[in-house]
Amino acid sequence: MLSFNRTGVSHTVFYLLGIPGLEDQHLWISIPFFLSYVTALLGNSLLIFIILTRRSLHEPMFLFLCMLAGADLVLSTCTVPQALAIFWFRAGEISLDRCITQFFMINCTFIFESGILLVMAFDRYVAICDPLRYTTILTHTLIGKIGVTIFLRSYCTVFPIIFLLKRLTFCRNNIIPHTCCEHIGLAKYACNDIGVNIWYGFFVIVSTLVLDVLLIFVSYMLILRAVFHMPSQDARHKALNTCGSHVCIIILFYGPAIFTTLTQRFGRHIPAHIHILLANVCVLAPPMLNPIIYGIKTKAIREQVAHLFFPKQK
Repeated sequence: MLSFNRTGVSHTVFYLLGIPGLEDQHLWISIPFFLSYVTALLGNSLLIFIILTRRSLHEPMFLFLCMLAGADLVLSTCTVPQALAIFWFRAGEISLDRCITQFFMINCTFIFESGILLVMAFDRYVAICDPLRYTTILTHTLIGKIGVTIFLRSYCTVFPIIFLLKRLTFCRNNIIPHTCCEHIGLAKYACNDIGVNIWYGFFVIVSTLVLDVLLIFVSYMLILRAVFHMPSQDARHKALNTCGSHVCIIILFYGPAIFTTLTQRFGRHIPAHIHILLANVCVLAPPMLNPIIYGIKTKAIREQVAHLFFPKQK
């Protein structure tokens, strides 16, 4: 395994180390990775199956939730199997094309999920502020168009990074201390100037994730204003309760990502393996916990799950 290329030839193969500094603990670390992946697969697959097969759940909120569950399946499958291969078989070798493909899929899915969380906030705003027109505003046709628009946004914003990476000459270290491939994590091994990569990556984050967070915040400010103008306490409680699951998922999705970004920016004294573990929490926790949160807090889903596994005896 060569870590440096002194011939000026660009690397086409890289080596993912997993969790640097904890190589002797990889087998134990793989246990929560494996359990979270199995939970994410079963939970999100069950959620998608129930929503698609039960006509009573063909409402806007549940259709958006179905999209979110599909994205969670993709996000988990793009990251966890690769990490398990490193932990179990030391199979960290990855080609440049596979590395870029993995990065592309992870970032597209992450931005897609952020967009879904934004439209779910809009869904809650319409449901609370204009309940009589809820189903006439959010028709199945509009929901389909929204889904396609969110997908195209994620695809079009991340796609140029492929060309920004392919233009680089990777003549430095080809050993990546991570469980998966990242844009800047890969670009920093290039001999070229990566200023364009850094600024475009910053643009992608601001124009998607940061913008989504701001719009979600505005949506909930409008929701709270509408709720506090409701005449009865029961109506206010019911309205806020419908937002509970969504708020939990927002915190679960953006919280680890924001915390990881802050630790990478300001926590230079923090060991490298902590940074890698925190980055993995961003892709492990939401897919695993999202179906659990909605399953526990949403009565309609609880009832359908109970009916599926414990059908009433005639």
